[in-house]
Amino acid sequence: MPELSGLGLLTWVYPPGLVDRVAAGCGRTEERRRLLPARLVVYFVLGLALFSPAPYLEVLRHLTEGLRGAGMLGSWRVPAKSSLFRARDRLGPEPLRVLFATSAGPLGDERTPGTFWRGLRLVAVDSTCWDVADTAVNEAAFGRPGNTRGPDRAAFPQVRMAALAECGTHAVLDAELGGCRTGELTLSARLVRSVGPGMLVLADREFLGVPLWRAFTGAGAHVLWRVSANRVLSVQTRLPDGSWLSRIHACTDGKKRAPVRVRVIAYGLDRHDTEYRLVTDLLDADRFPAKELAALYCQRWEIESVFGEIKTQQRGTRVVLSSKTPDGVLQQIWAHLLVHHALRSLICRTAATRGTDPDRLSFTDTLRSARRSVTTTPGVLSP
Repeated sequence: MPELSGLGLLTWVYPPGLVDRVAAGCGRTEERRRLLPARLVVYFVLGLALFSPAPYLEVLRHLTEGLRGAGMLGSWRVPAKSSLFRARDRLGPEPLRVLFATSAGPLGDERTPGTFWRGLRLVAVDSTCWDVADTAVNEAAFGRPGNTRGPDRAAFPQVRMAALAECGTHAVLDAELGGCRTGELTLSARLVRSVGPGMLVLADREFLGVPLWRAFTGAGAHVLWRVSANRVLSVQTRLPDGSWLSRIHACTDGKKRAPVRVRVIAYGLDRHDTEYRLVTDLLDADRFPAKELAALYCQRWEIESVFGEIKTQQRGTRVVLSSKTPDGVLQQIWAHLLVHHALRSLICRTAATRGTDPDRLSFTDTLRSARRSVTTTPGVLSP
């Protein structure tokens, strides 16, 4: 369908030419002209995420509304629902995954509030789970939390997603998907491909381990991770700002022959007796003061807001992904990540033109605006 060139936000961020190249690279080009070519199916799957949890035919109606009003559809007709199912199966998840890998990346610069600290780009790593349709093939592919029998068995199979996000803009830079029994450290280790020099990676205490630490720092990034309160971190050298140098070892290093040198920062919050501790590879107390690092750590929670935007505001509260096959589930998750990236791109573009913090612009209002852009804008969105 070569006329498909104006779907508002979707074609602004993912132009038809890019979608065509990705589909061709994944071997999804058509040998014959179809009612539902790969390009249209990609936009349709993105539309399912944008208008979630609207049903198939309603989403397709939204996508074609503006085009039909502009006289761009010609003799094209809306296909049957069964044809949409088959078209999604033909497309598979790979073009969506590749499109995300091609498009995702940092959206902020040094002028964007909350994006940099002392020349380092702030990013956070964490994981979350998606409930998916309760089918035998989904359970076999992804697993189900809890016991295999009894009342503790979860209602739905789940997909675990580890993500790397830019704190200041909420842009997801990379993601890795696996079954719910795949550990978050295993998935997070694969995100090392998207970190590098000039980044400061924030993470909670579950992530602290020597292999993952070495993977991130070996890629050139710096780290600031919380550490469990019961972990012993001896004082090797006390620094003027109250932090100290210590060592951590891998659990496999029983003879402690390969230590990792870390700097420990201990602090408490007002009106609370609980002590919090952070470890970092930023060892210079003059260049990277302990008080600033302690205050900075709260930026880690921005990735929790990212998950809330995607899974609550965009997908819908407690909505279960509807696809009954593993490929369909993965396709849906990549589509949600692509739509979130598009929304965040629009927010950052708008914030930059207004000279304001992206956090001050409503994600929900932007989502509503994006939906309107798809149904009423025959041309490419130009915010």
